[in-house]
Amino acid sequence: MAETEKEIESIRAASKEVSRQFKTLIDANDLGSLKHLQLLILGRLQDSNAVLSHFNEYSENCFAEVSSDFSRNTRMLKSMKSDLDYIFQKLRSMKAKIMATYPDAFPDESTREVFDQRPDLEVPQ
Repeated sequence: MAETEKEIESIRAASKEVSRQFKTLIDANDLGSLKHLQLLILGRLQDSNAVLSHFNEYSENCFAEVSSDFSRNTRMLKSMKSDLDYIFQKLRSMKAKIMATYPDAFPDESTREVFDQRPDLEVPQ
């Protein structure tokens, strides 16, 4: 046991000597300057974090206010689109019936081109 205690003491003495020599390599003023700069950077990062947190809260509140309007307007646009599709389908049907009954009702070919452009819609005859 005496040998292990001597080894432990020699290790402690060696580590103290290394730390003492290491301290002589670093200037105390430089160390203080580094500590001051680290504290300054820490303060700036904390300020930035606070600003970002405030911005996130503000954005969340704005999103909560706008999201209901956005979803309502989206539903309204979808409804309007389906209504317009229905109206155009009815108009095409009416034009087709008029053309079938009165072939000379539309003297130009523009109406016929409109029917040819939308083959996905079936025109009742």
